[in-house]
Amino acid sequence: MSSPAPPPPLPPRPPRPVGVHFLVDSAVAFLAIVVVALIIGFPFWLIVVLALALGAAFAPFTRRAEPRALAARPTAPGPDGG
Repeated sequence: MSSPAPPPPLPPRPPRPVGVHFLVDSAVAFLAIVVVALIIGFPFWLIVVLALALGAAFAPFTRRAEPRALAARPTAPGPDGG
């Protein structure tokens, strides 16, 4: 029995804008702290503000890391086959 063929490489794309990184980083920060913060008794609005602040703090780092990650992945051949 042979192993299945590897999936085709992804096409190249430009990095996402920093606003997308801000929103995603804020959402991740919110999900990471919401349960514990609510159990401790922090008000919900404070959790949202803290998540937005963390998202703003980490967005530049994730934005700079994305081009390196995109460059490291294998790319699909161009339309001319090369």
